[in-house]
Amino acid sequence: MWLEEKSETMKLLPDNVTVLYFARDRVEPYVEIITVKDATRRRSLSSSEDKEAEDEPVRDTLPVLKHQSQLLDARHLERLAAHMPVKTQGSPWQLAFSVAVHGSSLKTLYRNMAGLDRPVLLVIRDMHKKVFGAFSSDPFRVSRFCYGTGETFLFSFSPDFQAYRWSGENSYFMSGTLESLQIGGGGGGFGLWLNADLYRGSSFSCPTFNNKSLSTQEDFNVLDLEVWTVQNI
Repeated sequence: MWLEEKSETMKLLPDNVTVLYFARDRVEPYVEIITVKDATRRRSLSSSEDKEAEDEPVRDTLPVLKHQSQLLDARHLERLAAHMPVKTQGSPWQLAFSVAVHGSSLKTLYRNMAGLDRPVLLVIRDMHKKVFGAFSSDPFRVSRFCYGTGETFLFSFSPDFQAYRWSGENSYFMSGTLESLQIGGGGGGFGLWLNADLYRGSSFSCPTFNNKSLSTQEDFNVLDLEVWTVQNI
């Protein structure tokens, strides 16, 4: 860098000096001359502040449950929020179905979903106390063909959280009959499958999500089940 003196001659700045130039719209620009050591310290402080901001959880993006959940706590919600669509962040969620409240019936689950046009969150606890489920872009319903979008994903907890997003290999997101609900498929097994009484289920690796089995065992019994639906989107 060069600095112009009053004599209109040019002088080479020392190696330990740097020049910062500031300018804003409609504001007189000015020059600040500092040592290289100070410039390095400023960059270090700025990087530390950015790192702290990144590490701090963004609480206002977490789902807000309007009812008490038997399966989800703040830790679960924090992990799930990072994978949900932006349009759902910070929105209230209401309990649309629970086997503890509505009984073990897939028909009742479908009936409670009737008329909805919003994403839903299915959460299951198996007999081994493992929690897992699916975020669905569409409410569950009986259908002749597969439905849903690439926002759909599978997840599991315990011991660590794992989310399995759409692989792009097929579009077998969801399908439903009166006998069963299926999520993901294409490889001879469903990513998540539930029977008509919501008591028995299975989870296999499938091309739709390239997932591992969500449950403790591929075939499992349901201990508890909840379905939540997002509001205000």
